[in-house]
Amino acid sequence: MQNERIRQDYFNRDRILEQLRSDIYLSGTYVRDLLLEQDPSRADSHRRELELARARIEDNVAAYQRILRGEEHAAFQEFRTELDAYFTSLHPALEWDASQRRAYGYAFMRDSLLPRRMTIVHIADQLSAVNQVQMQGGNRQITNLFSRFRRTMIVFLVLALACGALLTAGSIRRVMRLERLSAARLSDAEHAREALRELSARLIDVQESERRSLSRELHDEVGQSLSALQLGLGNVAALIPATIAEARAQLSELRILAEKTMAIVRDMSLILRPSMLDDLGLIPAVQWQAREVSRNHNVFVQVHADSIPEDLPDDHKTCIYRIVQEALRNAVRHANAKTVHIDLHHSDLRQSDLRQSDLGQNAETLVLTIQDDGQGFLPEREKGLGLLGIEERVAHLHGTFRVDSTIGDGACIHVELPLSQRPAEVEV
Repeated sequence: MQNERIRQDYFNRDRILEQLRSDIYLSGTYVRDLLLEQDPSRADSHRRELELARARIEDNVAAYQRILRGEEHAAFQEFRTELDAYFTSLHPALEWDASQRRAYGYAFMRDSLLPRRMTIVHIADQLSAVNQVQMQGGNRQITNLFSRFRRTMIVFLVLALACGALLTAGSIRRVMRLERLSAARLSDAEHAREALRELSARLIDVQESERRSLSRELHDEVGQSLSALQLGLGNVAALIPATIAEARAQLSELRILAEKTMAIVRDMSLILRPSMLDDLGLIPAVQWQAREVSRNHNVFVQVHADSIPEDLPDDHKTCIYRIVQEALRNAVRHANAKTVHIDLHHSDLRQSDLRQSDLGQNAETLVLTIQDDGQGFLPEREKGLGLLGIEERVAHLHGTFRVDSTIGDGACIHVELPLSQRPAEVEV
């Protein structure tokens, strides 16, 4: 670092001195051209160029004076004195007219201009020589400093190697022990994570199975019993004479209560597991869910679905239905949305697609997008249990799940579920 500083200081000084020599030579050239010039306008141009050269010389002299060393003071003072005398001697010649320049110009250049210029340049060379000597002395100082530093570093290096060998041996043993411990803990964590995935998948399956069973029980057993009760109440009401108004009124109220109870049981059955999901398929179940939300919560829900295979796996149908159900619930309860768009389509990416591998297969994907115009939220901060459940269902089917939302700009849920791959058709 110090060596670089010495070199930089030397090059800076040498650059200033070189610029001074160049401008002093140029000043003499401008004076010569002025003395030989007969055209007054061109003579004024030479005077201006001389003034610019003098200004540069003064700036460089001031710059060099700021970095002047003690041993350069004598030579620099002599240089400055000769430089002032040089420019002072030029004043009479600058005022001459064309006839005077023609009469006295040659003698002035020979006897005054050229000798003084050479004297100044010689002094500048002396300053440059002093600067070079100082740089050489600085280099020797740096060399001696490096030599002492090298000897010190050798001693420290030997000590460091001895201590390093001891520390390395101990560190290697400790690192190997920690690696074995980390590998064991990582293996335990992987097993635990895999067990949690399996447990989550089993819980989802058990939950869906229980919901399906409970829905069937409500629909078949309780629903039929309530239907029979309602029918029986109607038969009893028909047997009671019209004169017994109070009894007929109570039976009418009981029939109304039975109808409400049937509606509640039907809704509970459909919420738990709509029978149409198993009987009619995914699209009718999603459309029914959309109609129910629109009817009960004054939210316009639009469903667009096309090219959906009829033989979808049961896991995929259940996953899509539950995602739509949770998304609509969030749009109504939390987002205060007025419009929800549901888009469900089947994507068949052919072999020519760049995203496919070289296995010669068709990758089929079920793509679901749910967009609402609600108040939005920050998914990275406000992800609730519902979204976590959706993410868990999608991960179980090896799909991808993404939520895009900003405050005040609604939310969009995007899900892609891969279907079973079938061999691609070979074109002949």
